[in-house]
Amino acid sequence: MNQRIRQLAEQAGIGYEKRPELDVWIAFNIDLEKFAQLIVAECMRLNSKELSITAIERLLPLYQEHFGDAE
Repeated sequence: MNQRIRQLAEQAGIGYEKRPELDVWIAFNIDLEKFAQLIVAECMRLNSKELSITAIERLLPLYQEHFGDAE
């Protein structure tokens, strides 16, 4: 699992464990809405760093309209 995804999962309160015999991660106590909000917020932060001011001014309201306010 990607380190940043793991951090966001922990921040969302998601528990997980590695099952080596299956080569998968098992998640529990999943709050998908919170996890999705954190991912969208992370994408918005990355876009804010990498895109022009004009692009950000157009994109951020679209994100907020589509996904709601990110925490």
